[in-house]
Amino acid sequence: MDDIMIKMENVRYEYKSYIEDEIVVAVKDVSLEVKKGEFLVVLGHNGSGKSTLAKMMNGLLLPTSGEITVMGMNTKDEEKIWDIRQKAGIVFQNPDNQIVATIVEEDVAFGPENQGIPQQDIRKRVDKALDIVEMSNYKKHAPHLLSGGQKQRVAIAGILAMNPDCIILDEPTSMLDPIGRIEVINTIKKLNKKEGKTIVLITHYMDEAVQGDRIIVMSQGEIQMEGNPREVFKQVEKIKKLGLDVPQVTELVHELRKEGIDIKGDVLSVEELLDIL
Repeated sequence: MDDIMIKMENVRYEYKSYIEDEIVVAVKDVSLEVKKGEFLVVLGHNGSGKSTLAKMMNGLLLPTSGEITVMGMNTKDEEKIWDIRQKAGIVFQNPDNQIVATIVEEDVAFGPENQGIPQQDIRKRVDKALDIVEMSNYKKHAPHLLSGGQKQRVAIAGILAMNPDCIILDEPTSMLDPIGRIEVINTIKKLNKKEGKTIVLITHYMDEAVQGDRIIVMSQGEIQMEGNPREVFKQVEKIKKLGLDVPQVTELVHELRKEGIDIKGDVLSVEELLDIL
């Protein structure tokens, strides 16, 4: 049990639609375990329930039914919610909504200050967090002058400074340009591989999903597919039925196989395909 970071058991989330005054089920009876140190990707298009799932993982939303525990603490336990959010930090879509201060280093210090960390320790944490996301040179800058990717890395540093074991990222690159997206994904990979953080990445970008250890594909509030990137992406037809794409190179391999060319179907990178061809 000790290697489980987040556990969801038969989790359901319902809310009332203001438009039609009816109950909408955003997440239907999902059971899921996130292991410590894992890089889990939750993939799905808009309305699949993936963002609702993310917000339930650190108690921002409470399930209508079912249980969620973070390192053994139940998100419904009001006395534990502060501890849960220190263990599992969340980074949102829009970096502008997460930045609270007018100077980068002050923004990163905001979380640990609220945790009541001693001042000299805050300094160390802020410096370390900015170093990890490679934003140390910008610590005296005003956040609004940074690029989208840089702002998002500052937002990640703000979570890192609180020293969580798990970082949940809810579509962190959807408002960024391609360069910003690469910067942020490289940062996320580094957090997982070098810093040993458990990562839950919510996305609808295939090239980001390829980076994970395990992928869960959601549609209509349910888990439709699960496996490592190779297992998931070789099921091209199934993914397309769910309204998603596959990585371009996987698509190419799929077409080549349809033409009768004998190559394995679980190719994920251009380099790999070149080697095979």
